[in-house]
Amino acid sequence: MLIAHLSDPHLRPRGVLYQGLVDSNAMFEAALRQLEAMVPAPDLVLLTGDLVDEGGAADYAMAAELLGRIRQKLVVIPGNHDEREAFRACLGRNPFVAPSGPLHAAVGDAGAVRVLALDVTVPGRHHGEMDDAACLWLEARLAEEPERPTLIMMHQPPFESGIGCIDAYCCRQGQRLAAIVSRYPAVERILCGHIHRFMQLRFGGTLLVTAPSTTTAIALRLGAGAVPASFVEPPALLLHHWREGTGLVTHWVPIGSFPGPMPFF
Repeated sequence: MLIAHLSDPHLRPRGVLYQGLVDSNAMFEAALRQLEAMVPAPDLVLLTGDLVDEGGAADYAMAAELLGRIRQKLVVIPGNHDEREAFRACLGRNPFVAPSGPLHAAVGDAGAVRVLALDVTVPGRHHGEMDDAACLWLEARLAEEPERPTLIMMHQPPFESGIGCIDAYCCRQGQRLAAIVSRYPAVERILCGHIHRFMQLRFGGTLLVTAPSTTTAIALRLGAGAVPASFVEPPALLLHHWREGTGLVTHWVPIGSFPGPMPFF
């Protein structure tokens, strides 16, 4: 089973640049072309939040047009730049979009690996929260199939990365998530976005990875008091490959055209 994982496209209305500088729409279209060219094609596509940048109707109209190109089952959760009800309206025909409340979803019919989409966003705020309702929902879903290989997807990562400007907006009460996950060894990965960089760590007895943005990368500045910044680094997506007997392998896949193939390995 192949699962493509994109994040943080920050789409804008047609002809409008992200932050007035970067063509996020064109960069997401490049990511879609990469998906379309993959052989074999992914079985499932995940998008871990910040679908759009400002949450307006024109942003979501652009998002609906671009997402319509994805042939696979698509699971999308909101990020802190999304507006929950406009997001819901944009994706209302998607079977994995809840009709009210947080946009949690359990996807168990897409292949060998189950996906639990956990909406930890706090409307009107930039941080996430593992509140009582999120904890109860996640525990209940994990308990339904405790032995089945499972991915948990969420927007804000529940840890501090060392990049101070983004750590202020992490998912708070992450220790509650770690405690739940530690009781379910079948959780293969926790998949996050938000941080616009690839990171990996042990968390709650499993592996947690953050997907890079398809647009800009937050500067890797780990010094105390570092000035916040972003770069147009090579964009990328993650590809999670499940095989019986091997388990889940996660690949970092750069987006673009590169020299090759060459006759050696």
